[in-house]
Amino acid sequence: MIMEKKRMDCPSLPPGWKKEEVIRKSGLSAGKSDVYYYSPKGKKFRSKPQLSRYLGNTVDLGCFDFRTGKMMPSKLQKSKQRLRNENLTINKGKPDLNTALPIRQTASIFKQPVTKVVNHPSNKVKTDLQRATEQPRQLFWEKRLKGLRVSDITEEVLRTMELPKGLTSVGPDTSDETLLSAISSALHMSSSPITGQTTSAAEKNPAVWLNTSQPLCKAFIVTDQDIREQELKVIQARRCLEDALMADGLARASESSRDSEDKAA
Repeated sequence: MIMEKKRMDCPSLPPGWKKEEVIRKSGLSAGKSDVYYYSPKGKKFRSKPQLSRYLGNTVDLGCFDFRTGKMMPSKLQKSKQRLRNENLTINKGKPDLNTALPIRQTASIFKQPVTKVVNHPSNKVKTDLQRATEQPRQLFWEKRLKGLRVSDITEEVLRTMELPKGLTSVGPDTSDETLLSAISSALHMSSSPITGQTTSAAEKNPAVWLNTSQPLCKAFIVTDQDIREQELKVIQARRCLEDALMADGLARASESSRDSEDKAA
């Protein structure tokens, strides 16, 4: 694209400021021009808000025309007249039919943040309880936990649990680790029974028929035999913990008695 650049001083801004006008000579936008401003240090500004934020309160740009680079008092007078007419219209009691959101019309040259109040304690807002409780869920979010390993304080990776053979994963590229994460999350976060994906259509097209409130596995049944085996594992774990605590207590008592004998000697 062929462009013609014209740079000149801008008397409306502090000394050293330059105005550059770039005229397009070819292409679909031929004849159109872009205006830029350069500070004495060579910094480029493409819009009036950028210029206002940089200059701050040093220069009043309320009636500054960015394209011509001149102060236009008529623009400020028209803006004041428009605001005066709007105030008169409001005072006359005419309804305001404008539904547009409030937007700052002037350049933001103030450092203080602007707070937009969207509610008030006296307002009565109707809420849909069903929509408030049921939030959308991401499909296959458990796959984000893939590759994570649990380690102890010595940074040694702990051995993962072995799932029963009756648990079969559902979904693309799912593994036993992903299934374990899904079941653990469901047990901790859901108050409803964990049954797995009860519909067979979830196996054919899980992206459509997957039940997001259930883990990524086929439907399974917990038998009485499974419960008894789990009870035996819990009892065995408690006995091991009891033996460990007993051995630790005996070791501490023996060490304390040796320290007493050393002091007495």
